[in-house]
Amino acid sequence: MALPPDKTTPSAADKRALAQQDVFMREVDDALREDQLKDVVQRHGWTIGLALVALLLAFGGWLWWRENQRSAAGEAGEKFMVALDQVEAARLTTAYADLEPLAQDGPDGARAAAKLMQAGIALEQGNAAQAGTLYAAVAADGDAPRPYRDLATIREVAVRFDTLPPATVIARLKPLATPGNAWFGAAGELVGAAYLKQGRAELAGPLFAQIAKDRTVPDTLRSRARQLAGLLGVDAVEDVRAALADSPVAQAPGGPPQAPAPPQE
Repeated sequence: MALPPDKTTPSAADKRALAQQDVFMREVDDALREDQLKDVVQRHGWTIGLALVALLLAFGGWLWWRENQRSAAGEAGEKFMVALDQVEAARLTTAYADLEPLAQDGPDGARAAAKLMQAGIALEQGNAAQAGTLYAAVAADGDAPRPYRDLATIREVAVRFDTLPPATVIARLKPLATPGNAWFGAAGELVGAAYLKQGRAELAGPLFAQIAKDRTVPDTLRSRARQLAGLLGVDAVEDVRAALADSPVAQAPGGPPQAPAPPQE
């Protein structure tokens, strides 16, 4: 017995009609979008054009700025090398003058570095007042990199230590005189010395002991801090053998003196 035709299955003619209808709807949709785009361009064409021009100008400006920064950094490096050559040749006055353009108008990092080098030259020439002024300028320069500012702060306080109130020394350096800080040793030693000037040995001794036990601190500073802590009655020795190895006697040529051998019978 034959089955009746399935009314739900579209015929070939129906499929062609559906396909033609789909194509027509897509054409209508594309035409509508094209008309909308034309309308937007007609209404806002100048605004869009100006925005594109501004974007291109901004991108071109950024490329120019980046290239200019690279060029300025290269010129600053060359000037530093010239100044270093003058320092090595003991022509300190000439080196100081060569650094002046960078110290006045160089990029942020180069300007700070030039002033730090000028301060070192001033100290070498015995002009502590000029060195202190230069260190203070770098320390107060908010555009200078943080490591340069911290170093300048420590060097300024060290140069002016005898004229600064101990409380000022402590207030300025205590944030740096903490274990884990890159400047802990140098800043901590000055803070400890300021405590001693205040007669607060109970604070200076433990601080010197902390410095002596911190293996990230240079050995010479650790050795000095260990001796100061000992004089203040604070034990700063964790390893006796390491302490002896760090001592000036052990590091002298020939090492520490040896006890004489017992006489032979």
